[in-house]
Amino acid sequence: MLKYRCLILDHDDTVVQSTPTIHYPAHVETLRRIRPHAAPVTLEEWYQKNFHPGLMTFLRSELRMTEEELETEFHIWREFTTQKVPEFYPGMFELLQEYRRQGGIITVVSHSEVPLIERDYRHASQLADIPPFLPDRIFGWTQDPTKRKPSPYPGLKILEEFSLDPSEVLLLDDLKPGIEMAKSLNIDTAAAGWAHNIEEIRSYMQMNCTYYFKTVEEFRQFLLGM
Repeated sequence: MLKYRCLILDHDDTVVQSTPTIHYPAHVETLRRIRPHAAPVTLEEWYQKNFHPGLMTFLRSELRMTEEELETEFHIWREFTTQKVPEFYPGMFELLQEYRRQGGIITVVSHSEVPLIERDYRHASQLADIPPFLPDRIFGWTQDPTKRKPSPYPGLKILEEFSLDPSEVLLLDDLKPGIEMAKSLNIDTAAAGWAHNIEEIRSYMQMNCTYYFKTVEEFRQFLLGM
């Protein structure tokens, strides 16, 4: 019997490894085009800025990007995200298949766009030579902040749609917004510690999550008991 009937998954740097291969290189390319003499933050600093103060605050307040520059950043990000498909962390796709075989419900709450999330799952399905394996429900990026994490809205809608008690759900994420959403709904939280090893982020996640997992294998053994 599963410990949790439903998973709420973050996507980037939790299920797929996308920051080192897509998001950070896209930012580096943006600066190369608009500020060729400016040195970009390191990959580790990029993770930290996404954690605190948050990406948009970093771009607007610290880099003081104009609206035109922000538009360029977005378009270059779209170039990178549409042209390159991130890989699932080793063992994660197989873990999710087994979880569903045992009756688990798989949902996603992410700041990525829904079509891109679906594309990543379809790509992994093709590599595994299986029919399309997609989450049961996806909440992706929306311009409305009341409908994206850390707002409780996505988690609340999942509870309602699948008639779940919060005790039946586990959220897996690598950053703060998902944890805040889950805590507001009394949903247990698991930290995806395999995405990065940055002290500030690790300390927050260890202090604020129900569980902390260093590897996908640790998470698999906990979730599936196998």
